[in-house]
Amino acid sequence: MANVVVVGAQWGDEGKGKIVDWLSVRADVVVRFQGGHNAGHTLVIDGKTYKLALLPSGIVRPGKLSVIGNGVVVDPYHFRDEIEKLRGQGVAISRDNLRVAENAPLILSLHRELDRLREQNAGAGKIGTTGRGIGPAYEDKVGRRAIRVMDLEDAEALRPKIARLLAHHNALRRGHGLPEYDADALWRECLDIAPAILPYMDRTWLLLDQLRASGKRILFEGAQGALLDIDHGTYPFVTSSNTVASNAATGAGLGARSVGYVLGIAKAYTTRVGEGPFPSELHDETGRLIGERGHEFGTVTGRARRCGWFDAVLVRQTARTSGIDGIALTKLDILDGFDAIKVCVAYRLDGETIDYLPASQSAQARVEPIYETIEGWRGTTSGARSWAELPAQAIKYVRRIEELTGAPVALLSTSPERGDTILVHDPFRD
Repeated sequence: MANVVVVGAQWGDEGKGKIVDWLSVRADVVVRFQGGHNAGHTLVIDGKTYKLALLPSGIVRPGKLSVIGNGVVVDPYHFRDEIEKLRGQGVAISRDNLRVAENAPLILSLHRELDRLREQNAGAGKIGTTGRGIGPAYEDKVGRRAIRVMDLEDAEALRPKIARLLAHHNALRRGHGLPEYDADALWRECLDIAPAILPYMDRTWLLLDQLRASGKRILFEGAQGALLDIDHGTYPFVTSSNTVASNAATGAGLGARSVGYVLGIAKAYTTRVGEGPFPSELHDETGRLIGERGHEFGTVTGRARRCGWFDAVLVRQTARTSGIDGIALTKLDILDGFDAIKVCVAYRLDGETIDYLPASQSAQARVEPIYETIEGWRGTTSGARSWAELPAQAIKYVRRIEELTGAPVALLSTSPERGDTILVHDPFRD
């Protein structure tokens, strides 16, 4: 049995929540290893919809342990509120099924305020953040001044840590013409929220190692997508953490050998939220139609997603940077009824044909898609649960995606319902 890492193979919003939920039946533990509450997951289970942003998708499944790893930045107020919302939907949450890494950095009010302020003042240089404080919190982690979950345990030891944090932040605030943050107020903020998160705190690196050694199956749940990776994404229009599969080990506190099968999630088309390059984006009626059919609005922000044809160049590239073993192809049903479907198979850059996305921001803005046109299908794929239920041309489309990306399709999703999934290869056994 292999542990499985689930990562987005595009710019996020690929439908990871449903796939993780589907796989969690086979797992014992579900771990979030990076990101924060800026990554929304929507689960539909027995007709009931759950919207998650911070908690692992396994939390809605009885008998599964959910872990928020050290690679996640945690907004403790959102943590509390998300738990209460799920409890209101009948989900039982306690220390028995939820743990948080003691060394996970916290997102505080000053992070949220700084994030929004920077984006408001960026003008044409805005990145398109959610304004939830994710980036500033990661900056403080790297700057070695973060307040971490364990710091909430000792009220007096917390004071000098806050002083160190504010020595940086108050200088920034003065530069923006804002009043300085009061150390006592921030101290009280931390102590006020401490009872909501400390009961879940644990030495999760040790817990996970013990569970792994005992043969428990671990499912690592990534947030966002590989194209938003701070190193390998469309920089600077990226998130503030490493979203590729190799970060699963680091962000959970386990060794590299703990990561087994890598499952990349990709839509049968492409979407993106916020700013940044998008070579196959459609600015026409077709793009609008895909967005309407796919209900392409952000779970967290409600922002409309930009839509375009499937970009095989990008998914082939993320398959390499994340070491993807198989793809879960989602939302195939959204393409039902199109007479013709296009797939981006290469780019044209300054008159030259290339088969990769360049790292240069200016080059990324200049690339033009080269399309291959594939015949569409008239039948429906919606709700299909076996290959036999798919139109022949839909199967040809899936097979062509496999050829172009170099990764086999392990799972095929044909609706938001978890049961509407075709299993080709079981990631926990392959």
